[in-house]
Amino acid sequence: MAVSRAAVAGLILGLLAVLSIWFVPLILLPVVGLVCGIIGLKSIRSLPNELTGAPIALGAIVLNGFFLLLAPSLHAYTYLTEVPDGYVRASFTDLKSDGYSEDYPPPSALELDGKNVFLKGYIHPTSIVSGAAQKFILVPDLGTCCFGGQPKLTHMVEITLTGDTFARYAMRQVKVAGMLHVDTQLKPIAELQGVYYQMNADVYRGN
Repeated sequence: MAVSRAAVAGLILGLLAVLSIWFVPLILLPVVGLVCGIIGLKSIRSLPNELTGAPIALGAIVLNGFFLLLAPSLHAYTYLTEVPDGYVRASFTDLKSDGYSEDYPPPSALELDGKNVFLKGYIHPTSIVSGAAQKFILVPDLGTCCFGGQPKLTHMVEITLTGDTFARYAMRQVKVAGMLHVDTQLKPIAELQGVYYQMNADVYRGN
């Protein structure tokens, strides 16, 4: 008899589903893994003389079901509690110009000028060459973070950490909170064309 491929695939996805605790998009792993486990178990029960692997299928169902409950709960709790008191949540969606407009701060960004905001993003690789730094460029996505290059002007925020806090480059999301300054004149910076957005960050959560 052959081991159900669906059951095996479900178990593998269940083991990988631990990643969904850290990465929201990977919540899809336990979803697919749970479906594979159920399909595998049904196939084994309908073809008992041809397929085996019921314990594997059951393990896949339990493991994927566990992470399917745990990961969304953790992400929801984080979302509800991650913004420090006295700050408002902002995102790069507020800062980006739309695809049909000039690469210039939109009204939604101008409304955030001078406000204490909480923002999440990734450190641009050219902004921390080596070691630790108190100043770096925050960008919205891993594509820009990993491959560098010149991001759009409204896709960058120059972050200056206050106090004795330092950042190191890593390919994972960081969180900052501080007063956002929106400049209508481009500020030139080394290695990149320049920025419209600057933040003196009182809070830094990252590497």
